[in-house]
Amino acid sequence: MTLREGKIGQAYRVRDICLEDKVKRRLQMLGMTKGTSIAVLNNKKSGSVILKVRGTRFAVGRQIAEGIVIGEDGDEQ
Repeated sequence: MTLREGKIGQAYRVRDICLEDKVKRRLQMLGMTKGTSIAVLNNKKSGSVILKVRGTRFAVGRQIAEGIVIGEDGDEQ
């Protein structure tokens, strides 16, 4: 599933980031790498997603959220 499909209040783990290299590197600099635990704080109708990564809250737009593949925090796939 993608970050856009994540439910509010759930914890997930980043499985893959399928975005252009420039955006992917920027997210990695912010601490979002494969295997990182994230929490969805809000999922707005406009498409933006507010999330918490390594203690920091930030928002990403719809296109970026759709390019981040996540899984349940306990899954080890």
